[in-house]
Amino acid sequence: MNKNELVAHVADTANLSKASAAEAVDATFDAIMGALKGGDEVRIVGFGNFVVSERKAGEGRNPRTGEVIKIPASKSPKFKPGKAFKDAVNG
Repeated sequence: MNKNELVAHVADTANLSKASAAEAVDATFDAIMGALKGGDEVRIVGFGNFVVSERKAGEGRNPRTGEVIKIPASKSPKFKPGKAFKDAVNG
């Protein structure tokens, strides 16, 4: 499912226009991204948690030359599904 299909599904399920559903979906995504950017976690009971994971700096190798390169520390968003989500997918 892509974003347009998600918007169409939300519009049909919630009896909204596609424009209103698109605004709602965009607002949801913006809220999640804003919270993660601010250092918060987003917990949606029955769905899952969005968290930010920090990766340490390290060293790697260029596969072509074998040269050692430095990999900077970074932050990565992660999603941990909740039990109800896992149960819905598996059953």
